[in-house]
Amino acid sequence: MSDSLGSGPATVPVRPPRTTLRQRLAELRGPTVAPHPLDARALAALAANPGCRRRALLDGAGVDKAALATALGSPAPFGQSQFAFMRGNAFEAKVKADGGAELIRLVAERLGGGAPPAPGEVLVPDLAAAGPEGRVARTALALREATAAGAWALLDHPLLALEVAGSSAYLEPDAVVVRPDGRWTVVEIKSFPMIDGAADAAKVGAAARQSAVYALALEAVAGRTEGAEVADRVLLVCPKDFSNLPAASVVDVRKQLSVTRRQLARLTRIEEIADALPESVTFDVGRCSGAELTSAVEAVRAAYAPECLAACELAFHCRSAARAEGAVETLGRGVRGDLGGLTTVGAVLAAARGEAGDPADPAVATLRRAAALRAQALAEGARRAPGSEGRGSEARASEGRAPKGPGSEGPGPAREAAAPEGRGPAPEAAAPEVASSCR
Repeated sequence: MSDSLGSGPATVPVRPPRTTLRQRLAELRGPTVAPHPLDARALAALAANPGCRRRALLDGAGVDKAALATALGSPAPFGQSQFAFMRGNAFEAKVKADGGAELIRLVAERLGGGAPPAPGEVLVPDLAAAGPEGRVARTALALREATAAGAWALLDHPLLALEVAGSSAYLEPDAVVVRPDGRWTVVEIKSFPMIDGAADAAKVGAAARQSAVYALALEAVAGRTEGAEVADRVLLVCPKDFSNLPAASVVDVRKQLSVTRRQLARLTRIEEIADALPESVTFDVGRCSGAELTSAVEAVRAAYAPECLAACELAFHCRSAARAEGAVETLGRGVRGDLGGLTTVGAVLAAARGEAGDPADPAVATLRRAAALRAQALAEGARRAPGSEGRGSEARASEGRAPKGPGSEGPGPAREAAAPEGRGPAPEAAAPEVASSCR
């Protein structure tokens, strides 16, 4: 109809082809930069701070945060030494020697599932394949075959996939043991010692959070495998005391599983974060200057907390920025939660002084009450200070006076004459005083 009216054919605006998420993440990382793998430790730290959009985007894009922190001038001072790597690898090889006989014995002893198999009866499937997708498929096939066989099986460094915020993360646990009853158990091998049957609580907690991430990834495979079930207890294997002999402990990860599942579900999808950034933003360390990288990093909102210092390579950069802004997050999550709508240290001090803030706000009322108590304590201390100082001076003066003997009013002219000039009293004169003090 529009052609008959002489208006010509309708023009349809040509839209540019939409960039796929994989391509967009490659542009953020740098087209020539290989993606940095996202491991279970990073996922556990990400689940502990789901509000940090900066870490979610950088981890999803595969950006090397350690190299980025160094380029920003705030390098992360933590890491594992080569000696620790070598010692850990040697201990892991010892645990898995002889087809995993010792490891299977520890699993059967600690978790049950039947009598330990005889040497050579443990299935150890070959998990080699081309590319991460191939290794993930090969791992899933090996898990299904071992479950169907109803025998003991040891999967050495299987590769699992877990979708996190719209992006796939590939995870590689130390080992997964399939028991004859169809249960899959995550095995975490660590090089820190287990002394008298107990290990460092903080390190055990970190290992439990990592194992929970592996168990989540296994649940996706177990849901498609008949007769399979992922155990909610994992086996932690560490050196016994100060030797190189393996010792095992069972760790219940039900709490870590529920927390990690809930926190990962709260993560903002990576494509939403990437779409909110300008097209020119990139984190290519080799191509951008320090100022450009700083601008790119600050374009993504972070959620800093003091706990980040032990888990994120960019924590020192984020802490410096938070301090410069006077953010209360630098004081800890607990303090931040108690302060409510007061987000800066300046606002907190102003509310405490009565210069700002709603008096009906419980946080403001508490701050003003604390400020009043502090002022009262300082005033009381200042009021008592002159009297206490006078008493102290009087006491020091009395200690400096020589003790008076009976019938004597002090050192007479004869005693002063007996003492040579510039010296104290004669030794025989001081001796009775010392003796009396000793009595």
